[in-house]
Amino acid sequence: MRKITLTLLVSIFVSILTFAQVKVTINVYANSVKESEKVFIAGNHTQLGEWIPNRIVLEQIDSVLWMKTFLFNKNEFLEFKFTKGDWSKEALTNDKTVPPNHKLTVINDTVLTFKINYWKDEFRISVPDTITGKYVRIKNFDAKEIQDRDVIVWLPPDYDSSDSKRYPVLYMHDGQNVFNPATSTLGFDWRIDEIADSLISLGDVPSFIVVAIYNSGRRFYEYSNTEEGEKYMRFIVSELKPFIDKNFKTLSTRENTFVGGSSMGGLISFMLGWEYPEIFSRMICISPAFKIRDVDYVSVVKNYSGAKKPLKIYIDNGGVGLEAELQAGIDEMLKVLNDLGFKLNEDIMWIKDNEAEHNEIAWSKRAPKFLKFLFDKN
Repeated sequence: MRKITLTLLVSIFVSILTFAQVKVTINVYANSVKESEKVFIAGNHTQLGEWIPNRIVLEQIDSVLWMKTFLFNKNEFLEFKFTKGDWSKEALTNDKTVPPNHKLTVINDTVLTFKINYWKDEFRISVPDTITGKYVRIKNFDAKEIQDRDVIVWLPPDYDSSDSKRYPVLYMHDGQNVFNPATSTLGFDWRIDEIADSLISLGDVPSFIVVAIYNSGRRFYEYSNTEEGEKYMRFIVSELKPFIDKNFKTLSTRENTFVGGSSMGGLISFMLGWEYPEIFSRMICISPAFKIRDVDYVSVVKNYSGAKKPLKIYIDNGGVGLEAELQAGIDEMLKVLNDLGFKLNEDIMWIKDNEAEHNEIAWSKRAPKFLKFLFDKN
């Protein structure tokens, strides 16, 4: 009798799991796809490639139809786009502009059909290719353990006014999204150049340098607690920072060295400060992926048993879409930090905008707050 009962329970449990899975089929009718090209989906889920544009390929059914079926948990929120393997080959709208993310909350089995007539690589998109102020672009910075990448060093308005004056430095990830809408993944940049220039001119913050580090196709792994993440952090600490300090007029002490980024970039910013407090004194963690799906850095911090680290931490997030998914991990991290002696409004500044989405437009609106935080004396 007991055996029958256990078997029945297992059967019920499996049925519940199966019921919780919802089938989503994506159909894409795509014109102008050459024989040598493929159609990819890129989005906010591991099954959607974590926004890597050439990871999840759709199956070609005929000359114009591409398709793939996924199983997601019920009530999951999805955002995604289509590419031909690179963000420079992103699908466009019928008016030949960069579209917003497609969005879906998974409720029932669903078939979604999209028709793509135009691709970014076929047209010159009217996105301004500008960076405000003086900057230096370092092409293919030579890295020892990771892929080479471009780095942009933005210089404050008074950089050339004195040979003796030196400047604090903010290191930022996803560098192609920091200053220039023409190079940004979704066509919108953080506007850090314009915002920093304005804050400096108004006297709200002192002059400072921004080092924007481009990401790579290995972004997810380089920005998380993996072996590649360790290599990426070593690259910044042992290769890039010494180069910047040698070739630019920096204040190289930890009190004048900061790091910031969003989403996975917010996570790796936290990790850099946590792992290298002798290098960084303040971290900007925008919509950080502290704990979500296969990522968990909360446990690492929770297991820390040493002295309180001399860090100031800025955290902010929205409340829409993926932002809502990130909330549990942010709440857990705030609690763990509190247990370790970090006090809200003293060691940590946390801001939540319930109406904000997970994109550069939302992050740019909060930029004045986190840039001022870097120089807050409290």
